[in-house]
Amino acid sequence: MITGSCGSQEEKVKNVSWPDIQAPVATIKPYTRVVHGDTVVDNYYWLNDYFKKGPDSTSVIKYLEEENAYTTAMLKSTEPLQMKLYNEMKARVKEKDESVPYLENGYYYYRRTDEGRQYFKFCRKKGGLDGAEEVLLDVDEMAKGMAYYAVSGLEISPDNRYLAYGVDTVSRREYVIYIKDLQTGEVMKDRITQTTGAGVWAADSKTLFYTHKNPVTLLSEKIKKHVLGTSNVVDVEVYHEQDNTNYIGVSKSKNGNYIFIESEGTLSSEVRYLPAEQPNETFRVFQKRQNDVLYSVAALDDRFLVTTNKDAQNFRVMSCGLDATTQDNWIDFIPHRGDVLIEGVDEFKDFLVVSERKNGLTNLTIHDLKNNTSYPLDFGEATYTVRPSVNVEYNTDVFRYGYTSLVTPVSTFEYNMRSKEKSLLKQQEVLGGYNMDEYLTERTFAKVRDGVLVPISLVYKKGTKKDGSAPLHLYAYGSYGASMDPSFSSARLSLLNRGFIYAIAHIRGGEEMGRQWYEDGKLQKKKNTFTDFIDCGKYLIENKYTSKGHLYAEGGSAGGLLMGAIVNMAPDLWNGVIAAVPFVDVVTTMLDESIPLTTNEYDEWGNPNEIEAYTYMKSYSPYENIEQKEYPNLLVTTGLHDSQVQYFEPAKWVAKLRALKKGNQVVLLKTDMDFGHGGASGRFDYLKDQALEYAFLLKLEGISD
Repeated sequence: MITGSCGSQEEKVKNVSWPDIQAPVATIKPYTRVVHGDTVVDNYYWLNDYFKKGPDSTSVIKYLEEENAYTTAMLKSTEPLQMKLYNEMKARVKEKDESVPYLENGYYYYRRTDEGRQYFKFCRKKGGLDGAEEVLLDVDEMAKGMAYYAVSGLEISPDNRYLAYGVDTVSRREYVIYIKDLQTGEVMKDRITQTTGAGVWAADSKTLFYTHKNPVTLLSEKIKKHVLGTSNVVDVEVYHEQDNTNYIGVSKSKNGNYIFIESEGTLSSEVRYLPAEQPNETFRVFQKRQNDVLYSVAALDDRFLVTTNKDAQNFRVMSCGLDATTQDNWIDFIPHRGDVLIEGVDEFKDFLVVSERKNGLTNLTIHDLKNNTSYPLDFGEATYTVRPSVNVEYNTDVFRYGYTSLVTPVSTFEYNMRSKEKSLLKQQEVLGGYNMDEYLTERTFAKVRDGVLVPISLVYKKGTKKDGSAPLHLYAYGSYGASMDPSFSSARLSLLNRGFIYAIAHIRGGEEMGRQWYEDGKLQKKKNTFTDFIDCGKYLIENKYTSKGHLYAEGGSAGGLLMGAIVNMAPDLWNGVIAAVPFVDVVTTMLDESIPLTTNEYDEWGNPNEIEAYTYMKSYSPYENIEQKEYPNLLVTTGLHDSQVQYFEPAKWVAKLRALKKGNQVVLLKTDMDFGHGGASGRFDYLKDQALEYAFLLKLEGISD
């Protein structure tokens, strides 16, 4: 039952009892930055010393530990609720479970989890599902004694004998690749360090191509070739990316015929290719990179398919011969459509599945390559997400896809593209008697200040009143063209069952409404992302989904930048805000090329070495724009080893907020001293963080159980 007032934010804060504890005060050590003749004094720049290995490293750790102790003390009264939330969320998870097996080169592969264990076992069976199980990796055993342990990039060699896999034990997304001989069961002496974690086997099952990272910036910088049984010291560099604004990677075509090197930034891309049977030959450029042109390549037996935005903002699919790959040979296969965004293709011998997005909703269209016909699949719900699942076999008529919505647990379907028959292989089991009919989902549109209609997806439990009294949790991301599609969360039921409405604002900066949606939310149009979110919040209040004293916001990483901006721009709209690993010191970070990923971000935010970009960036950067005024209650989280958003950004932001803010609202900082950007690696540990965040919201709402 919801207790407490439904009045103004000021009245709501008075009803929340916080311990009378002195918050940590960060030492002021002025640092002067002069760029483009603009002088800025940063009192908390010293907090990056742990990252820089500077003289104040010990003081940084001491300060972060003080902040952790303060957060723990301030939320002490919620610990019983946190434990209750954790237990009920964990109780919904089926601990002993198994993924849907997929067939690859004569073996069925799957992951299974055991009761009480945090990780998984990677297994296979030969020929059929009734065969003997072969446990390839027991990650529970491998992770024993480790605070963090992540396994990535599981790649089986074409002869089925070797398994290459990456391991990260620091949470910096820098992996060591190991190779296991599945015939003997031994992990070989090969150790490939400073990688992205994934490797691609050539057809000889002895040559492994992988992506090497710069050890300082963590940029994906080189593609190297490793020969089984040799030291990685002698690995041959086959490609070196000279443009530090691009990410690179290596992959193999589904039909196994080609190895691709992809180099891609926000605005341009380039692909190189090599026959998989000729690993010692030189990669050829598919089509030279061009400004403002993106393309990706899929291989069929008789041609390549090219998905590109050349002269097609929402992308189109073109085809070309196997030996004539430059753009003057490209022929339209699926033309550009102004109202449909093409997001990718899944190729098969006789069929092509195209992932599309129209009016903010995901869709799948099947193309029969033999008779040149096509048709869309139909899904029925008002707001949902559908995307391809694991489809590794090329010579098959069967396609798998995943489906979910805010009320539908993640479901894996198998669809026969020839017979058009569909079957449900598995739906996420929610223990404890979940009934989707007890919840409602809807989709609405908010008209924002420049007249654009922004979609909002919502879910709530039946019986929740839409008279302004319900608390509402509004989430968004809004960057990199990443679409925040509606999906099911069993953990979220703990909020819905306590009367919360959950909403996703599909704001500009994502790609929900097409490529232009992204273009209108980056670089010199970035502020659209922030105003869209604020206007969505106002819309939800005006339409009685909630009221000002009951509106909460959350975002993480670039979505944390969103949180930092909206609390500066509209602080009185939110009763509480959760900013997870927030990117809040935009200018300082983008000026520092030694920080991982900085140069990759220029096409997203701008390069502050250029005065126009610097000025615009500074005008919205949350850290630069803190003022002496009242801010909403804030819970800020970060990870000491975060490689994406360094810990010092949220730490500096919190320190400056504390020094300048007015009023009694709390600002809490929780730093995970063992983990990085993605949090804990175990499948249950993250629920502890979720319980903490929910307890913070529930405390502000006056809900104690």
